Amino acid sequence: MSKQHPVPPRPDQADGPPVSEQIRARLQAARQRFHANDNIAAYLEPGEFEALQEEVQARMEDVLRSLVIDVERDHNTRETARRVAKMYLREVFGGRYVGAPNVTEFPNVEQLNELMIVGPMRVRSACSHHLCPIIGKLWIGVMPNQHSNLIGLSKYARLAEWVMLRPQIQEEAVAQLADLLQEKMNPDGLAIVMEAEHFCMHWRGVRDTDAKMTNSVMRGCFLKDDSLRREFLTLLSLNRS
Repeated sequence: MSKQHPVPPRPDQADGPPVSEQIRARLQAARQRFHANDNIAAYLEPGEFEALQEEVQARMEDVLRSLVIDVERDHNTRETARRVAKMYLREVFGGRYVGAPNVTEFPNVEQLNELMIVGPMRVRSACSHHLCPIIGKLWIGVMPNQHSNLIGLSKYARLAEWVMLRPQIQEEAVAQLADLLQEKMNPDGLAIVMEAEHFCMHWRGVRDTDAKMTNSVMRGCFLKDDSLRREFLTLLSLNRS
């Protein structure tokens, strides 16, 4: 029988409730949803993000111990809990814990009213069912009007990244991005197409390495005008090839 090593105390076992419980109570008191793909940045107080990362690190170490991994003696996993906590909160799920990127809208001075397409943009997310990577491409079509706000090209990518860096399912992610762009730009029409590989199919289950998922959201005149929708999809197909 191997000698048992003492388990170090966890930060969330200090005096008072864990920081995650404090944040959760704040959200519940405000009757705010906190699903995996929601942004909760407005309900974090100064210093809580760092404390939350420490709590996640401690609990991730518990997960490794429950997997019967020797986190004291195995040099490869000694720092894994810290790395994973940092990765989750600051990178792959970062869109949950920080506010929206600063995006300046400017008026449509020239009264542009022709179809604009931005893409392909490389996007990365994680499926909320298995926390496996989702990696793909995104195209955005906008039909502005004289009252629309316009944004810089790079800002589309920043907003898409902010939405995608949360545990997501692809259908909801595209709808969330469409809502965000519609609110900021107020165009006559908005169209988004996303094509992505889901590693929950590559790593597990059927282990199909070729399957991709493609879905779209059409708003405004893209729904009502068949010729505009065909123009967008045709130009997108040429862009793909």
